[in-house]
Amino acid sequence: MNETMPTSSMLLIAGTDTGVGKTWTGCALARALRRAGRRVVAVKPLETGCLGPPAETEDGVALARATGQVGPRHALLRFRDPVAPPEAADREGRQIDFEALVHQIREHAARADVLLVEGAGGLLSPLTWERNAMDLARALEARVLLVAADRLGTINHTLMALRILSLVRLDVLGVVLTAPGRPDSSTGSNAVAISRLSGLSRVLCAPRVEDPEVSSDCVQEVIEWLQLT
Repeated sequence: MNETMPTSSMLLIAGTDTGVGKTWTGCALARALRRAGRRVVAVKPLETGCLGPPAETEDGVALARATGQVGPRHALLRFRDPVAPPEAADREGRQIDFEALVHQIREHAARADVLLVEGAGGLLSPLTWERNAMDLARALEARVLLVAADRLGTINHTLMALRILSLVRLDVLGVVLTAPGRPDSSTGSNAVAISRLSGLSRVLCAPRVEDPEVSSDCVQEVIEWLQLT
């Protein structure tokens, strides 16, 4: 795998699936960066399943709370139904302008040392009917932090995602395996297997603890991967 480190301070947090811990990872990383004295802004471009005004349970709101940023305080575009963003947009008679979304994200990056961008769903889940998280990473010239759940099946899912990222020549910062709600016999051993099979040395196991200070400690290694100067 390509482990070169470009100078871009943009990091796309992508998942092998939905519910694997992208938001937990983004929040923990944001707190760790703040503690390291970095200006960090976290953006959730698209979020579905949003009913009414922005709620504390929303990913975009949680990310903003973790950074303490002035804005955005929630996802840039919010949709009601908990389905893929373009389907949710169609149901509401709305359109998602990918280029405008990229422009908005870049504007927020101007006031940050590090911009964290959390994708929606899995790596190939559509952001529009034509674009996905890989297109977003390419448009932003961002590195990719891949998040997966440390459970049975993750070796296959993670290796497939890494293979695709390699084929499209996107820079992979590393992989974070988050502890599942119910550990199984593979939990704790998947990181070594993924590293061995992929050749990627930066694979981290992170317990999904709720304490903010402890969670930021859990992803401290990612800060070292970033090689911030």
